[in-house]
Amino acid sequence: MTWAAFGLLFTGVLLNAGAQLLLKAGTNATGVLSLDADNWLQTLVRMATQGHFILGVALYIVSLLVWILGLSRVPVSIAYPMLSIGYVINAVAAHYLFGEAVNTSRWFGIAFIVLGVWLVARSAG
Repeated sequence: MTWAAFGLLFTGVLLNAGAQLLLKAGTNATGVLSLDADNWLQTLVRMATQGHFILGVALYIVSLLVWILGLSRVPVSIAYPMLSIGYVINAVAAHYLFGEAVNTSRWFGIAFIVLGVWLVARSAG
């Protein structure tokens, strides 16, 4: 995998992680959302007018475009596991931004994911 291809994929992962964090910030601002038969339209309007949701969706769109550029250069069996790096980014960011607890067991799980991604990326050589 070239550095350019890695850069595209990693940028896509970062954008995707940022989108997740913005969507979570949106739910923190709006509270619990539900799409019941009685309130689905109101819920969608609330989401469509909430800044974090709008930015989160925009980042998803950009991340999709960047990801497609990366996929055009790397086999999907190599690229897709890189999305798991987002677990690490989001766990750390959620801890600092939202005060979410990340216990030892979760860190071990994340470490195994990182090891797996490293092994897959290394096999591409």
